[in-house]
Amino acid sequence: MLAQAVEHLIKNIVDFPDDVSVKSHENARGELLRVRVNPEDIGRVIGRSGRTANAIRTVIQALSDHKVRVDIMDVRR
Repeated sequence: MLAQAVEHLIKNIVDFPDDVSVKSHENARGELLRVRVNPEDIGRVIGRSGRTANAIRTVIQALSDHKVRVDIMDVRR
């Protein structure tokens, strides 16, 4: 559910929504959501001083009942 929420949020702010993918991984420290976007959209997703990325993380943490990390990276990696 959280991965779908992140994907929905990010697809609505990028120019290349087809390049957005979210993968969920569980580890001892909680859930990790890895978000990949087109390199041209990375600035839009992170925002000025990381404001957009922090807002996305805050929304996802509010939806969750456990620790969730959201990592944003471009498609090249």
